Amino acid sequence: MIPWLESNDPFPPLAQALREPNGLLAAGGTLDAERLLSAYRSGIFPWYGEDQPVLWWSPDPRMVLFPEEFRLPRSLAKRMRRGDHEIRIDTAFEAVMRACAAPRGDGAGTWITGEMISAYCTLHRMGHAHSVETWIDGELAGGLYGIALGRMFYGESMFTRVADASKIALASLVRRLQSRQFGMIDCQMNTAHLARFGAREIPRDDFSRRLAELVNCPAPADVWHPEEAPTD
Repeated sequence: MIPWLESNDPFPPLAQALREPNGLLAAGGTLDAERLLSAYRSGIFPWYGEDQPVLWWSPDPRMVLFPEEFRLPRSLAKRMRRGDHEIRIDTAFEAVMRACAAPRGDGAGTWITGEMISAYCTLHRMGHAHSVETWIDGELAGGLYGIALGRMFYGESMFTRVADASKIALASLVRRLQSRQFGMIDCQMNTAHLARFGAREIPRDDFSRRLAELVNCPAPADVWHPEEAPTD
């Protein structure tokens, strides 16, 4: 059994998360900004379906990407050198979220509900949620969004409409974060796609220890300056 959260209830200790399904910690509560920021600072994230209550997770181990360990495939580096794309920051946050929520052809539903879009758009207006966008020929071709606290970035989801567009956004994000001494990118769950770029699993205790340091580090003022984005 997992606890049910009322509006003002704190999250339970991470050690109480279930082993199966891995990391399920609690249910209930709301997606208000205070609750979401408290969750991310504690290493917890929401993930649930359309007909479910809010479910809160903290898996063990945790998939992360250390910016200095990022591996840029040669084919992607070659694609980026073509220079036929533009990277923009925070110019189409809601559009990126809605694209990430769109059906992907496998028949599965989306976990990015309308409630989540509204909640993360609020975090975006507060300066905590950001999108990295790949534009080609004036059209949004791919991108990703996530949460930034201190020198920690939490990746949420990505999408692509043109081959490699989301990968270009990821490579651009990592370059930006690495140059500004961000320590870790949270990838949440293990996927072969992210492992290809250097992401790996670490124990939850290690993740929590690193997280506690990074979220309390002051972030450089220019991290999300739109004119600072790399384009190659």
